[in-house]
Amino acid sequence: MFGPQIPTVTIPEITDGTYLLDVREDDEWAAGHAPSAHHLPMMELPARLAEVPTDQDVAVICRSGGRSAQVVAYLMRNGWEQVRNVEGGMGAWDAAGRPVVGTDGQPGRVL
Repeated sequence: MFGPQIPTVTIPEITDGTYLLDVREDDEWAAGHAPSAHHLPMMELPARLAEVPTDQDVAVICRSGGRSAQVVAYLMRNGWEQVRNVEGGMGAWDAAGRPVVGTDGQPGRVL
């Protein structure tokens, strides 16, 4: 859909050293997210670009991979080199048995 220019990463390839950037909306984040993720809604990215590290691997995640692919393309156009789109998004994360928590710290669900 986005062509070969969008680099990807699979769920098993994401390590503790990877900066996991969740670009979903506030309600999606509140319902359930990866415990180690950093929340930065896609539409806020241009104003908060400095929050995204340039010195480590960044994996961008959304619900299924569409929005995160757009964010990866944007970051690459703005000089990021170590950035990848998470294949399958939070749906794949949850299906792989990775933890999902709500903002209250309780088990969450993927919207």
